[in-house]
Amino acid sequence: CLCEVGGLRNHYCPKHGKQRQHECLSETGRGRSIGRVFVMQKYRHIVQYYETDKMGITHHSNYIRWMEEARIDFLRQIGWDYAKLESIGIISPVTAVNCKYKKSTTFGDVIDIDVIVEEFKEVKLKLQYTMTNEQGEIVCQGYSEHGFINPEGKLIRLKREYPNFYHALSELAE
Repeated sequence: CLCEVGGLRNHYCPKHGKQRQHECLSETGRGRSIGRVFVMQKYRHIVQYYETDKMGITHHSNYIRWMEEARIDFLRQIGWDYAKLESIGIISPVTAVNCKYKKSTTFGDVIDIDVIVEEFKEVKLKLQYTMTNEQGEIVCQGYSEHGFINPEGKLIRLKREYPNFYHALSELAE
């Protein structure tokens, strides 16, 4: 299925019933809905000087931070930013994180981060991240896993307690 957004993008495809990557026609704004197709825009990060080590290479811990930045942007794009989640009593702690470093980055590099819902169960979300440089080379791949708890630390059953949020994540699960 083709949509009206430029480049190769991930989006929810009603024809296939899940998030897919398709060639799109013309560039538009960040994370917008076109009819029933929701287009996810990549998160862009520019490597800062303080993120590099003595050798001028990005310190490995920063890639995890960028995953968090991309996750926050992803949730904002689907209409469920962190402030909204916390205001209604949903806390989403990280339960696991993994990074595979493929290529070094340095100060000033522009890194695009693609976020995909790899797996979603009622109490667990697994997001996959692919980071690419301006040449389109993969510099890092990783994932993060998250639970859902209330402010008292009790597990939340999203389907029953927050069906709209559950539905939004379910539609994006591969």
